[in-house]
Amino acid sequence: MKEEIRKILEKHPDSKRDSLIPLLQAVQEVYGYLPKDAVVEIGKHLNLPASKIYGVATFYNQFRFQPKGKNHVMVCRGTACHVKGSLAVLEAIEQDLKIKAGQTSRDTLFSIEVVACMGACGLAPVISVNGEFHANVDPQKISEILDIYREEKKSAMEAANA
Repeated sequence: MKEEIRKILEKHPDSKRDSLIPLLQAVQEVYGYLPKDAVVEIGKHLNLPASKIYGVATFYNQFRFQPKGKNHVMVCRGTACHVKGSLAVLEAIEQDLKIKAGQTSRDTLFSIEVVACMGACGLAPVISVNGEFHANVDPQKISEILDIYREEKKSAMEAANA
């Protein structure tokens, strides 16, 4: 891991504070999230404490501190989705997966992300799993939708063991 981080840091040799966001973006592009080691190394490179880096990274919702799950669930919380009950949908997803928004399940099968708007207001409330949209979702449909992705993993494991 450190070798990859070193390569990223070499692309930003100026070690100025205005390099922070591009460095964080580059690290996240490689890993899919911001590992602790990377935050520490960026801090050394820019002569900034890790707390400052976390402060900046947590301000922007584009940055993650955990890897995404194999199935990344995005829940729209835009106005149309909110009015049509997306909070209850989010709560049903969190309850079903036993994780909160921004987290990844222990088995890394699922992660949840709340987004401001997916631009699919006519389908509200809407969720996306790995880019596949599910429209007019209600809390009662959540287990059924998530089971589709659980079954895909189960089928893949059975095929590998055959």
